[in-house]
Order: sequence, then C-alpha cells, then structure tokens
Amino acid sequence: MDEIKKLESLGLVLPSPLYIAGTILFGIMGYVAFKRGRKTTSLTLTWTGVALMFYPYAMSQTWLLWLIGASLCGFVYAKWE
Repeated sequence: MDEIKKLESLGLVLPSPLYIAGTILFGIMGYVAFKRGRKTTSLTLTWTGVALMFYPYAMSQTWLLWLIGASLCGFVYAKWE
C-alpha cells in the first residue's frame, strides 16, 4: 500500500475500472469497424475504426473517454451500410 502512495505522489494514478472497461469496449468496436471498412473498402469506416482503437491512449479522464467513444460509435452506426 505504501508503494501506491509513492506512485501517487509522483503523479501516477491507476485508471478506474470504468476507464478500463471503456478502453476494451471501444477497442473491440474499433476493430470491428476497421475490419468492416477494409472489407467494404470504406475509408470512413476504416479510419474511424483506427481512431476508436487508438484514441483511449490520449485520454486521461474517464468521462471524456466515454463521450468521445460514444460519439465515434454513433458515427460508425450512421455510416454502417
């Protein structure tokens, strides 16, 4: 437990379970969109899938992760043929 306090003093904080769940969920959805985009040669779906897979690495706040992920998933849903 003392090691966790030392890491927190350095600014390193473990992500919440909701953040980890969102990262996994949006990564899987991004992979599906990417595969569908490659199969149908849709550049929009392909690059949105790539964005869904990799944007969680740039997010540090859980609410922002879920907001952007839901928006990108809505865009994929709208473009899905």
